[in-house]
Amino acid sequence: MLFGQSVFQSVLERLKAEDETDEDAEAPAAHRVAGLGTGLAFDVMEGVSVASQRVGQAYFDNLEHEAAAEIVDKPTPLPEPEPVMPDRLTRTTPQEVAAELAISAADTPLTLSEKRRAFARANHPDGVALPFRDNATKRMMLANLLIDEALRRLR
Repeated sequence: MLFGQSVFQSVLERLKAEDETDEDAEAPAAHRVAGLGTGLAFDVMEGVSVASQRVGQAYFDNLEHEAAAEIVDKPTPLPEPEPVMPDRLTRTTPQEVAAELAISAADTPLTLSEKRRAFARANHPDGVALPFRDNATKRMMLANLLIDEALRRLR
């Protein structure tokens, strides 16, 4: 600490003093940009200064060409075919779902959880077309109910 000041405060004071002396010394050079050590120079190509050109114009020019190419190259989309309901989604009774799960007295909690995952992979509502989600939801609810019941009997 210098004279009761912290190092930070003394550095701030020194920087303020340097700024004041720099402003006094550079006052006559009004054409200079503060903070740059040298003057600005512009390249001139074919009589047109680079500064007069818009910096990002080449980028936007290329975008226009790409947009025009996309319009020409894009084929018209074909209409989507109507989805067909898989046969398994028509079986929504508890007996039919139980037959698919094939739950037996020999099943363990591990095998029951494997059956639940396998059934969910094949029948989850998120994996079927929108018109068939109600049937898939019914099947999943029945399968979960049957598996949960079998797990309760095991305990």
